[in-house]
Amino acid sequence: QAQLVESGGDSVQAGGSLTLSCAASGFPASTNCMGWFRQAPGKEREGVAAIYTGGGATYYATAVQGRFTISQDNAKNTVYLQMNSLKPEDTAMYYCAAGVDLIVSPLVDVEYNYWGQGTQVTVSS
Repeated sequence: QAQLVESGGDSVQAGGSLTLSCAASGFPASTNCMGWFRQAPGKEREGVAAIYTGGGATYYATAVQGRFTISQDNAKNTVYLQMNSLKPEDTAMYYCAAGVDLIVSPLVDVEYNYWGQGTQVTVSS
């Protein structure tokens, strides 16, 4: 059974760094795209970063461009989100998502088929 397991969430002070991991297992076919999304209390879920697993092309939300980096380790079936210069507004539950179909808009959540349970990131000022 397909499964995504996130880890690495924590509480940090503003300006700090965290690396989130997403381990994928049990997929019946290769994933096409992997994404990180986040949802803060009272807000809608938003796309943060995405990577096409075949070619490695990456996409970022404007709010995190230059601070976050998405990467993959195909041998470990794991996707990472390196987050630097964290801000209080980055506080949210972060979710990993996998898409096995053609994905046109990699930062749009409805494009994805599978989701992890989330990992909490809290940034204090």
